[in-house]
Amino acid sequence: MIENECELTHIDAEGRLRMVDVSSKEVTHREARAEASVKLSLQTLEQIVDQKMPKGNVFEAARLAGILAAKRTAELIPLCHPIQLTEIKIDFQPSLEESQISIISQVKTRDRTGVEMEALVAVTHAALTIYDMCKAVDRSMTITDVQLTYKSGGRSGTYQRV
Repeated sequence: MIENECELTHIDAEGRLRMVDVSSKEVTHREARAEASVKLSLQTLEQIVDQKMPKGNVFEAARLAGILAAKRTAELIPLCHPIQLTEIKIDFQPSLEESQISIISQVKTRDRTGVEMEALVAVTHAALTIYDMCKAVDRSMTITDVQLTYKSGGRSGTYQRV
């Protein structure tokens, strides 16, 4: 049992990893948003936007991959709690000027723990799917700037990246 709040939350007194007990936490509305970017050649981006990639509609494949990954976050991140997600949105903002695609996720729940990891997993898996869908055309793609941009709900309150 952890006696001091300053101690590590995921390690017990004997140094063993553990999942934090959230049963005493209040169920609240929780939301998180995350972003990632995929930098790629202008030619590849134009093919994606024009839906001319050999593997099909890149944005819809990536959207579905991100949604599915968010739902499986507790299986992918060892100490995450499985939680009931109430909404997952993933959007794409292609920029021909910057030759990149920004990926934005929004995840919501009513639960005892937050959805930051689910939002981050959603954008990273969407980005990896974009890479997979386009790698035959452009192997120089780079996934960058994976970050939490917003979270609300719970004891720690609201966070907004500036």
